[in-house]
Amino acid sequence: MDIAGALSHYVGDNRSMNTATYELLAASSDHAVAVTIAFIGGAVIALALIWAVRVGMRVMDKDTHHPAPEEQPHLPDGGPVREMREMREPDEMPVVARDGRRLLPHELHHASTRTGKDQKPRRWLPGSSGSFGGGGLGHT
Repeated sequence: MDIAGALSHYVGDNRSMNTATYELLAASSDHAVAVTIAFIGGAVIALALIWAVRVGMRVMDKDTHHPAPEEQPHLPDGGPVREMREMREPDEMPVVARDGRRLLPHELHHASTRTGKDQKPRRWLPGSSGSFGGGGLGHT
């Protein structure tokens, strides 16, 4: 008797399948063959992926030029570059050129700020800043 014949009385109601039914399904030779084929197929795919990664790593090692220590970047003679702090001020854009004609796009500045005349940084004054509702008196 095959599995379909043995389980024909369970077709209408799936709730009545019990442990014995599952054991009968698991013990069938068709099921064991299907599980074995699926396992072997998964193992073949996993081995193929591992092989592809190894081949790709070998190709990358051959193609990529790894710089020698003397080809690495070096510090400038004056030492490391330091931070430069600069106070900027707005660079107002004139509406018209000096000769009275309108400005064209190629005549505009590349930046909206310029180096400020006063390079001393503004300092915080007590009572002149803070969050809204911070309890301070504000600018006095």
